[in-house]
Amino acid sequence: MAIEETEEAGPFVERVAALDIGKAGLVACLRVPAEGGGRRRRQEVTDWTTMTADLVNLADYLVCQGVELVVMEATGDYWRSPYYVLEAAGLRCWLVNARQVKHLPGRPKTDKIDSVWLCKVAERGMCSPSFVPARPQRRLRLFTRYRIAAVRERTREMQRAEKLLEDAQLKVSVVASDLFGVSGRAMLTALVAGERDPEVLADLARGRLRRKRTELVRAFRGSFEDAHATVLAMILDRVERLDSDIARLDASIAEAIAAMTDHAPTQDRSGPGGGAPSPDTAGGGGGGGRRPPPPPPRPVPGRRGWAPSPTPAGRRPEALFPAGVCCRAGRPGDWPRGCVDTIRFGRTSGPDRPPVETADALTGGR
Repeated sequence: MAIEETEEAGPFVERVAALDIGKAGLVACLRVPAEGGGRRRRQEVTDWTTMTADLVNLADYLVCQGVELVVMEATGDYWRSPYYVLEAAGLRCWLVNARQVKHLPGRPKTDKIDSVWLCKVAERGMCSPSFVPARPQRRLRLFTRYRIAAVRERTREMQRAEKLLEDAQLKVSVVASDLFGVSGRAMLTALVAGERDPEVLADLARGRLRRKRTELVRAFRGSFEDAHATVLAMILDRVERLDSDIARLDASIAEAIAAMTDHAPTQDRSGPGGGAPSPDTAGGGGGGGRRPPPPPPRPVPGRRGWAPSPTPAGRRPEALFPAGVCCRAGRPGDWPRGCVDTIRFGRTSGPDRPPVETADALTGGR
């Protein structure tokens, strides 16, 4: 443990701590005002392990020191344990991007120097926190991210099944677009069960696939062996288990979203006078009221779609753009409102391309 006192300009945060986190341990730097007062600062650097018991002791130590802010650098996933333990202890924690707290080049780099540098950067307000979701959102993110991984793994297994059929010279994927639909699964299950007759396999088709029975019979003529059946059975079993896991994750995600919705804080939309509406929500007169909704688009007799946008005389699109350039329909009269890119740039090449300043004058520089 190293303790030293220095005299420096006043910081933005009086009591701050910074953590340089590794997998097995971390270095904590604490900077607080010195006992003598004035501009002197007391700096203390200590070593801790990342075990939960030591992290709890670290949290108690920082709380006793009256730390206002704890800053740590995002280091892989190793920051999660210290962050969650210190957050549960009631400390204000910041997770900062390494790009914002990068040390100067040419300087020595150790865990102690990094923690001291991070602490000095934080106490002067030279970094900003990254977004770390709250506990309910973290629980929801845990389910959703694992669901993404499960869906990707299921897709890989389906692709392995298609390559297995190609190895057995069965061109089923040419005729059936979805090998794992109702018809495809029935055919694959029959192959695993030992069925090799193309006529019987083609009769398992359902729905619109029955119209392609002749093509299916030709596609099932190959050399599907028992080794292919063994591997295909494993693939089907894994796909079924992944389907079950994804269904369970869907249920867990729905429960997590429902819990977040039930405990979401309700916004008080009443004004300072209790039940009186606020100026932002009051309807009708007054400059502070909400804007009325825009009027509906003006219809064109005998035509469908948007009406031509009003343009001052002498600045109609016909005068600036040739026919077929200023509208998607190819007629100047069909100039659609909101087609800013077409109006601004027109044709991208050729002698008829309008200058950019002319188009900006028409669109108001939008």
